Amino acid sequence: MAVQECRERGTAATVACGTAARELGLKPREFELAVQLGHVRTVSVSAGGRPRVAREEIERLRSGAGFPESLRNRLWAVGTAEAAQLMGVSPARFARLARAGCFAPVRFYVNRYRAVVWHYLAADLVEFADANPELLSGRTDPALRMELEERDDQRARSWRARRLGQLTVLTADPWERAAAVAAVLAPDQLADAVPDPYERAYLSLLRPDLAGIRTDSAAARDVIERVTLAADADEIGRHRERLARALATARAARPAPKPDGYVPVPQPSAEPVPDPAPVPEQEQREEEREAQAAEEPAAPAGLRGWLRRLRRIA
Repeated sequence: MAVQECRERGTAATVACGTAARELGLKPREFELAVQLGHVRTVSVSAGGRPRVAREEIERLRSGAGFPESLRNRLWAVGTAEAAQLMGVSPARFARLARAGCFAPVRFYVNRYRAVVWHYLAADLVEFADANPELLSGRTDPALRMELEERDDQRARSWRARRLGQLTVLTADPWERAAAVAAVLAPDQLADAVPDPYERAYLSLLRPDLAGIRTDSAAARDVIERVTLAADADEIGRHRERLARALATARAARPAPKPDGYVPVPQPSAEPVPDPAPVPEQEQREEEREAQAAEEPAAPAGLRGWLRRLRRIA
């Protein structure tokens, strides 16, 4: 009874995100961006429930200086044409700076031609323009121009880095932080980095939606996947190192949920393990190992459903 009463009080002290957006004068996409950037803090009233916004958080924002214009200005996102106009440069110069990774996109969408359309925070562009006036007018130094043009397109990579930074700040749960890092790795890369199937399943269960884009088009989903997944070997290696550190922290906090009797998959050691020396009755030992492996529980087909049920119970 006391638990139920606490939950009711928690719900009464909070509002749904849609209600919060209306009271703050924000459109749905503006509100979503405000949460991602940490301008609006959400809370979880119950395990597995939708996030809500505390009444005191709404009052804090509404009592801020210059509300609502000050809040909306921080959420002002612009496309390439508007961004170039805002910075006072040509679209070609802006595109060159953006591809070189001079500033990170804040979001993207896929248009009907299956092209990625990037959006940038106006505040970021103004800050960059103020700090780098020499890149906005006149003839660009030939060496710098060549360096900018020869760089691979950094927009997707800088967006991924920004998005992971947002997600790791928004949660204190170590497994959710690890799941955020795992979300930028392709399935084969994740399987190689996390050999334990139950840990992989738990990471998949907690995996955040990086892009937040809903589409029925398989072609558009392929484009979104190319943006959200790490591409080159250098970036993949960095994220694998980060995931290894995040997993070490998560395992120290609590193990991933596993059924009773589960035998953990051995983690790869840092030092190569030499082959064992021959022993008598080798064939008999091989048969014993095979029999033992056959008795070990395999990951069930309904593993994700099992984990979801476990999470609801918890």
